[in-house]
Amino acid sequence: MLTAILAMTALALVLGAALGYAAVRFKVEGDPLVDKIDAVLPQTQCGQCGYPGCKPYAQAIAGGEADINQCPPGGEEGIRKLADLLGREFKPLSEEHGVEKPKAVAVIDEQTCIGCTLCIQACPVDAIVGAAKQMHTVVAPLCTGCELCLPPCPVDCISMEPVAETVQSWKWKYPVIDIRKAA
Repeated sequence: MLTAILAMTALALVLGAALGYAAVRFKVEGDPLVDKIDAVLPQTQCGQCGYPGCKPYAQAIAGGEADINQCPPGGEEGIRKLADLLGREFKPLSEEHGVEKPKAVAVIDEQTCIGCTLCIQACPVDAIVGAAKQMHTVVAPLCTGCELCLPPCPVDCISMEPVAETVQSWKWKYPVIDIRKAA
């Protein structure tokens, strides 16, 4: 009995070491082009482009299956960045996929909310918190403004409020450097 346990342990160690070596030796790197395209996209995970999120859309662009002008949240600026990155010609935003809107964040009227949790289930970035039959609220810094929480709400207690323009949210041509942190 002891011999069988020792033999199984030795076999498990050998197979574990072989699998560990194979994982390191044959590691498959992600496509760097997909990562660059994904970095340009706004990460709203809204699905307006026809794909379930920004990463699948980036994969489709890199694979030649999707055009660069299908992302309303990225808008004209995003299309220009994608065109520059990929060496393609700029195209206006495809009206089939929506229109460009100013950045907005969801706001829940907590007096009207019935706590159905449908908005929580619809949110792709978990920006809505609350419990069943309790009021919900939006964690504004996490909200991407995708509007996916609006359709499932049975009492229409969610509205989209434009994000106030501040020095941090304004679209600078160059990144903002906080000199307090740089020093």
